Amino acid sequence: MKLLRHGARGAERPALLDAQGQLRDLSGVIPDITPDTLRPESLRRLQEIDPSTLPLLPEPSRIGTPWKHGGKFICVGLNYADHAAESNLPVPAEPVLFMKACSATGPNDPVVMPQGSVKTDWEVELGVVIGRRARYVSEDEALDCVAGYCVINDVSEREYQLERGGTWDKGKGCDTFGPIGPWLVTRDEVPDPQNLNLWLEVNGRRWQDGNTRTMVFGVKQLVAYISRFMTLEPGDVISTGTPPGVGLGAKPAPMYLKAGDVMRLGIEGLGEQRQAVHAWDARLLDD
Repeated sequence: MKLLRHGARGAERPALLDAQGQLRDLSGVIPDITPDTLRPESLRRLQEIDPSTLPLLPEPSRIGTPWKHGGKFICVGLNYADHAAESNLPVPAEPVLFMKACSATGPNDPVVMPQGSVKTDWEVELGVVIGRRARYVSEDEALDCVAGYCVINDVSEREYQLERGGTWDKGKGCDTFGPIGPWLVTRDEVPDPQNLNLWLEVNGRRWQDGNTRTMVFGVKQLVAYISRFMTLEPGDVISTGTPPGVGLGAKPAPMYLKAGDVMRLGIEGLGEQRQAVHAWDARLLDD
């Protein structure tokens, strides 16, 4: 099942994408897709519905985050060995964890660079969405706690991340730096999260082209590991790291985003995103 939300910011309505690629209205069944919707029993009730009985929707003018996101946005750094190498950093012995501010945006919403930014970068990542409370779970139990998967662009300001005091969060949590979607694809449709192609283009040029099988720590390991440091709740999301090809690692010199650039990215079976990059403009954040 592919769940999504569409409509103006703050007024999104629930929908699903059926097997024929048609949008179906869920607003007569549930008022919104919330963390509670992602619990196993709630997903089961939705999966029992025949999509053909739901009203068809026209192509939406805007797609929001696939669920009403307000929980933890947990990220894993340097989780592909070749990305660690291009960053001139060692492959970690344990997962590197940091938090992204809860400023998640829709998959095609503008990316707005913060004031004075000169090193805004891109990162396509597999998102793992939690559907059941996970606290000290084993790797064997870990996937039972997953509601589904999604595409994430872990947009990053490298100067803020690496040159402004040694903490990553300030370069990761800027407004609009967390596009999620277009869909949440439930776990039953992703039999092997460790064999998904993922890619990213800037202005039509392919920069990232990887596969989740080359992760240092896989989805099972990450869910189990993180659950030892914090309780994972329905609606929390884990962004699992990026393959090589980010602007920071470009040769012969780093290359960063500028106003007017367009990013396009996707993951096999999970959909695509497209974001235009804008210079700082508060109006793009407050509409």
